[in-house]
Amino acid sequence: MAKPPLSMKPTGWFQVAWSAEIGIGEVRCMKYFDTEMIAWRSAAGAITVMDAYCEHLGAHLGHGGHVDGDRIVCPFHGWEWNSEGRNVCIPYERRPNRGRRIRSYPVAELNESIFLWHDVDGGAPYFDVPDVLAGFDDDSTAADYYPAATLLRHGLELHPQYVMENGVDFAHFAFVHKVPFMPDITRHDFTLPTSYVDFTIAFDENTRAEDVNSGVRAVNAGLGVAATKSWGMVDNRTLTAVTPVDDSTSDVRFSVWIGRRPGDTSTELPTRAKFLADAVIEQFTADIRIWSHQRYCDPPALTQGEYDGFTQLREWAKQFYPEDRAAIETTSRRPGPLGSERTHT
Repeated sequence: MAKPPLSMKPTGWFQVAWSAEIGIGEVRCMKYFDTEMIAWRSAAGAITVMDAYCEHLGAHLGHGGHVDGDRIVCPFHGWEWNSEGRNVCIPYERRPNRGRRIRSYPVAELNESIFLWHDVDGGAPYFDVPDVLAGFDDDSTAADYYPAATLLRHGLELHPQYVMENGVDFAHFAFVHKVPFMPDITRHDFTLPTSYVDFTIAFDENTRAEDVNSGVRAVNAGLGVAATKSWGMVDNRTLTAVTPVDDSTSDVRFSVWIGRRPGDTSTELPTRAKFLADAVIEQFTADIRIWSHQRYCDPPALTQGEYDGFTQLREWAKQFYPEDRAAIETTSRRPGPLGSERTHT
C-alpha cells in the first residue's frame, strides 16, 4: 500500500498504552513516530515516556533497564535518569552529566489510558485529552460505568485522519454497519483544536422507534483521540485512539464503557454489559476493515450533503501537521550579495 500523502508525524495527544499494562516499577518498550521509546512507572506511580537510548553509550533502556524509585537505571553502566530525561547519577563519578538529556514527552493518564504529547518541534501541549467518563458536563463519573472493554490492532496501514473523518460520514452507517438508520448531524464545530460533532438517530420508516431518544456526542482532541458519549439505545462511552508507528502504519486502540444499572457495583462486566460492549467493538471492527485498505482522495468526490462536514474537518486538520519542509526552505531564503541566496538555519 502506498504511503499516505499526509504527514505521519502530526502534533497532538496519542495513546501509547492502557494503564494496566504498566505496573509499578515496570518498563515497556514501544515504537511510535518512527522512534524507539520506553514507558516506565515510578515507585510513586507516575508514568514517564521517553526516548529509549541512554545518552552515555546508547544502550536501550527497555532491555535490562530497571526502575529505582523515581529513576530509570541503564543496564550498561548504571547511569540514572529522571522523568525529565536528565542524568542524576553516574555511580562511579562524583557528579552527573548535566549536559546530556534523553528526550522525554509530556504525558497524561486518565480513563485507564496513557497518552503522550507529540510535537516534532518540541512544543508544549495546548489542548487537553478529553475525559470520556467525566467530561461531558452531565455529572457522570467512572463509577457510573463498567471497566473498559478494549480492542488493539497493531501496525495497520491507515492514517489517523481517516478515523476522524468517519465522525462526519453519516452515509456509511447503512452500508458498513448494516443498521436501519442514518444519523442526523446536528452540530459541526471545528473552531478550536478540540472539535465537536453531535448527531441524533433518525430511524427509517420500517423501524418502530417512537419512544427512542438516541444520539451521540463526539469530542475530537486533535487527530489522535476521539471520545464519544452515546445514549438512548445503549448508554456507552468510547475512546478511539490512533497513533502513528512509522511512515505508513498506525496502532489503533478502542475502549468502550457500558453504563451500569442502578445499584450494580460489579468490578467485572456482567453478561448483559459484555454483550453490549462486544457489539460496539464489532461495529468498530467493521470500520477498521475499511480504513486499513483506504486510499486518501484529495479532492474527494463529495455529494452536497457531505460537503460541509468533510471540508470543515479537513481544513481543521491542517493545523496539526508540521510545516512542509520545502516551504520552510523557500521562505527562509534571503537575497545575499550580488543576488546570491543565503539560507538561515
